[in-house]
Amino acid sequence: MTPNGLVERVLKGERRALARLISLVEDGGPDLAAVMRALNPHTGRAYAVGVTGAPGAGKSSLTDRLVARAREDATSVGVLAIDPSSPFSGGALLGDRVRMQGHATDDGVFIRSMATRGHLGGIALATPEAMRALDASGIELIIVETVGVGQAEVRVADACDTVLVVINPGWGDAVQVAKAGLLEVADVFVLNKADRHGVAQAERELNQMLELSNLERTPDVVRTVATEGEGIEELWAAICSHRSFLEQDQRLSQRRLRRAALEIRDIALERYRSRLDEDATALMAELASDVEARRCDPYEAADRLLVRTAEPLTDATRQS
Repeated sequence: MTPNGLVERVLKGERRALARLISLVEDGGPDLAAVMRALNPHTGRAYAVGVTGAPGAGKSSLTDRLVARAREDATSVGVLAIDPSSPFSGGALLGDRVRMQGHATDDGVFIRSMATRGHLGGIALATPEAMRALDASGIELIIVETVGVGQAEVRVADACDTVLVVINPGWGDAVQVAKAGLLEVADVFVLNKADRHGVAQAERELNQMLELSNLERTPDVVRTVATEGEGIEELWAAICSHRSFLEQDQRLSQRRLRRAALEIRDIALERYRSRLDEDATALMAELASDVEARRCDPYEAADRLLVRTAEPLTDATRQS
């Protein structure tokens, strides 16, 4: 299937073409930029919800319930489940497992596992492009479920409109939450497994920490038992409430502008890193030798590297 043909089929909402396009996004390659350029005018309509939290917090069960709730309103849903990368293959370590089997035959639901491929923050470098593909295909709600990696799990806020942080009773004290940056990340706190002992104490500690914070909008705290479907309606209402808040006074536009700026930075850094790997091997060896011989320090060497690898891009590079 040619890139143009792939784009045409994705715009028609063909799920098989969408799966192939996301594979292209993950693998990269010379056709990716052209494909993204063709898709871009057809995006901007989907709403993105991020689901993050520590491993074992119940993110997958919660995502499954949210998909079911969205489908009650006939909202089409795309799920990107970001899994750890295999150190051997680079693929999604959990990608072969069957996720959310209850939605497998629903044409209004598209579910895809993606590998982090070593990218920090639990979000694959390709995730924004995959989200753009889902958006262009006509999907209305995108849910990004991220691998729980502790304090680095803040990148999801850059990729999504509303961020759910899932915690459990016995999750730790409020200081740990502040250290992890979760207060700044969360738009809604989901206190999952709320049928366990200690849920009242966990909610009390979290609310005390939120009272001391200086946030524009205090995140809602919603209790759920995802495995039983309890609290899902309240959680859905909290998501809708946050969306309404963002749609006032251009807040949603401002959040998406910030997202676009970060994506541009990531692409530029990745391209520069690729140029270093491909073209600067000999130069790196020369500079390393100079540093080791004390002819210059690492900062001076880095400046020299930047100067000597910052030549203008060729036409071919711009089109890649």
